[in-house]
Amino acid sequence: MNSQPKLHRPWRAWIALAEVILAGVAIWLAFPLWHAGVRTLTVNLSDGVVLTSTRYISSWMSAAIGLGLLSALLLVDAVRELLLAIRTKHRSKPRNEDPEGFFEGRLNGAS
Repeated sequence: MNSQPKLHRPWRAWIALAEVILAGVAIWLAFPLWHAGVRTLTVNLSDGVVLTSTRYISSWMSAAIGLGLLSALLLVDAVRELLLAIRTKHRSKPRNEDPEGFFEGRLNGAS
């Protein structure tokens, strides 16, 4: 009886596709949030000098960075799910073909 969970499941490819789509949406939302965090202020002085400064609002920029991080994590997990959907197949070896010997659970050699 094999009590180990089976890793090779082809439906994991659909999960990978959903994660790639969610990563794309997260990146798409990160750009407007980043631009919302940058404000340009222009002040005209009485002597004709124009002062321009840029203000960075950290809450909007942090949200954009967080969405970028979420997107990266989703893409890494999508690769993992795709590899599990395609490549991993459990092949059990019979005891006599295992070159290292089969561990029976005895530590002191007593039977």
